[in-house]
Amino acid sequence: ERDQKAIKQAVLETGGVQTSLYTTMTDQTSESEFYNLEARAYCYPYETEPNHDVVIVGWDDNFPKEAFPAQVEGNGAYLCENSWGSLFGDHGFFYVSYYDKNIGKTNAVYSKVEPADNYDFIYQSDLCGWIGQLGYGDDIAWGANVYTAAGAENLRAAGFYAVDKNTEYQVYVARNLTGKEGSSGFSNREKVASGRLEYAGFYTIPFDHEIALEPGERFAVIIALQTPGARHPIAIEFDPGDGRGNVNTKDGEGYLSFEGRDWVHVEGEQNCNVCLKAYTSARQPQEGGL
Repeated sequence: ERDQKAIKQAVLETGGVQTSLYTTMTDQTSESEFYNLEARAYCYPYETEPNHDVVIVGWDDNFPKEAFPAQVEGNGAYLCENSWGSLFGDHGFFYVSYYDKNIGKTNAVYSKVEPADNYDFIYQSDLCGWIGQLGYGDDIAWGANVYTAAGAENLRAAGFYAVDKNTEYQVYVARNLTGKEGSSGFSNREKVASGRLEYAGFYTIPFDHEIALEPGERFAVIIALQTPGARHPIAIEFDPGDGRGNVNTKDGEGYLSFEGRDWVHVEGEQNCNVCLKAYTSARQPQEGGL
C-alpha cells in the first residue's frame, strides 16, 4: 500500500526515496505515449510489474493532471530523479503522477549511512543479500550464523533484514562454540539488543555493549524476529538459477529455529545462507606498566 505522508516525510528527512515503476522507455532518447516530453510528465495507468527504479526527491500536490498523456484522477506528482543522464527530462528529473500504478508502492530509504571505516571487519556469508525467506508458517522465527574471530576483536553490531513492517527483534551472542556445527551451544546466549523496526529493509543494529572476542573463537550471532503477517520472517540467500548472482552456500554456517531451541543447519538442509552479518573492531592492546 502507498503511504504518501510517509514518503514525503522520508524525502524531508533523508533527501530521497528509491521507488519502482513500469516504464516503456529505455534510455534518455526514448519516447512514450505515456510521457509528455514538454511537461516532463509520466504516468503509466495499467497494472504491470515494475521494471525500473527512480528516486523521489520532491513533490507538487498541484501539478496539473492535464499534463499527463494518460487520463488521471487528479492533480499531484512526485518529482523524480532518473539514472539516464542530464539529457532526459529536466536535467535528469521528471514528474510522475500520484496515480501512476506503481509509483510509491515499493520503496527503499537509506536513512542511516555510516562511515565506511566505522567497523574494521565484517563477517558474512550472504554476499548477494536477501533473495528469499524461511520460516515455519508463522510470524515468529529465529536465525543464527556462526563465525570464527580472525583476531582480538570487539563484536559491536549485527546486520539483518526486516522482511516487513513492524518487526520486533532480539539479538543474542553465543560464545566459545566447539565442533563444526555450533548449535548445541546456542542456549548459552547473551542478549545484546532488542527493539522494533517500523519498515521493511536492511538494518545495522549496534549492541548494548561490546563483546570481547579472542583470536580463533567461534561465536554465533542469533536473532529472534516477530514480523506481523509474515509466514517466513528470516531473510535468506539462495541460488534461484537465473544466473544473475554468484551465490555460494558452502561459505557459511547458518541455522534456523522456531523457538530458539531446536536448530536446523540451513546450508546442509535448505541449501541457503542466513542473511545475518556481524561487525567488529580490532581491539587495541593495553599498554603495560612496570
